[in-house]
Amino acid sequence: MTEPSLGDFLRNPVHGPGSSFTEVLKTHAPGEFPRRDLTQQVHAPEGTTVLALRYKDGVIVAGDRRATEGFQIAHRSIEKVFAADDHSAVAIAGAAGPAVEMVRLFQTELEHYEKVEGDRLSLEGKANKLSQMIRANLPAAMQGLVVVPVFAGYDLARKAGRIFKYDVTGGRYEEDDYHATGSGGKDARSSLKKRFRDGMTGEEAVKIAIEALFDAADEDVGTGGPDLMRGIFPNVVSIKESGMSEVDEDTLRRLFEELIAERRDHPNESHTVDVRRAGSEE
Repeated sequence: MTEPSLGDFLRNPVHGPGSSFTEVLKTHAPGEFPRRDLTQQVHAPEGTTVLALRYKDGVIVAGDRRATEGFQIAHRSIEKVFAADDHSAVAIAGAAGPAVEMVRLFQTELEHYEKVEGDRLSLEGKANKLSQMIRANLPAAMQGLVVVPVFAGYDLARKAGRIFKYDVTGGRYEEDDYHATGSGGKDARSSLKKRFRDGMTGEEAVKIAIEALFDAADEDVGTGGPDLMRGIFPNVVSIKESGMSEVDEDTLRRLFEELIAERRDHPNESHTVDVRRAGSEE
């Protein structure tokens, strides 16, 4: 009879914690598991507006760069969009510290699962895993450290981009076309609602995403707009079947300069994407 392998040990719930890295950590190094003494309300820097939208080849995920603490700017260039793996990303909104901590643990969870099981979780499985982590954060959320991310990726089985939103209890809901959350989420969603259409190209989707963040920054004090002087632009990534790529700073600068020129020259007009122009530039 062959000796059991390490993978067999970890998969067997009688002898080990299974393919969950969180359970491994709780079992073998409980002192390393993130814990907080939350006996009173806690105030921490907060990430503000993030969004995701589908286009014909996949999804765009984007977030502004500002973190606030009360009425103060805590950080002007915080990262809010993180790769979960090659075909999915998490955009964070809410308490910045716990959100980044959750994303890092989520990334490790996915890597650990793949090593133990020899296969990757499906996109739906990843969305469920993140839901469990948000639910585990509920006690901290009750003390003010709310984390409500957006999860999006390319589903290799369905050959399509998919978007998942969450509530503070870990409830998971799939959105068909777009979603935005954070302090400027309502304004960004209103912008996306006016501009979204099926079959958009990648360039069109990026332009719509940055317009939505621009509109949110125009209405919401917590959302940061583009800072042309400092060279600070939103985090924007594109996820499709071939993998994930980040939209480069030069492209974002060009698109924002075009958007600002349009708003300056035609301040009273309704601004929509010029499909023929965007398609010819792609």
